[in-house]
Amino acid sequence: MHELSLCSAIADTVREHTAGRRVERVTLQIGYLRQVVPDTLLFCWGFITDGTDLAGSELVVDHIPARISCRACGATTEIDRPILVCGSCDGTDVELISGDEFLVESIDVESVREPTQEIH
Repeated sequence: MHELSLCSAIADTVREHTAGRRVERVTLQIGYLRQVVPDTLLFCWGFITDGTDLAGSELVVDHIPARISCRACGATTEIDRPILVCGSCDGTDVELISGDEFLVESIDVESVREPTQEIH
């Protein structure tokens, strides 16, 4: 279950960039071809963050479809299995356009509110 180590690394990255502010949401981009089970990743996030400064933060997964571009015919194909074959001409001279991503896309932190001043 490498999702546990992935969540640990994500938590470390989040902490590096939030300067101690309370984290509300972390959004990831995960490509179709990455061998990550989203439900397991979400479960592990709760396990990793429970009782820490990240407790209660939400992990959101943005699924990125796998797309290839065929060098032979120029077609772009969205693939639904890890076989890189053009959907138009069955060519194998293709370039992966998307689907291999694993990226922390955004970190939403609690906004800091300035204290209001009472005017007398």
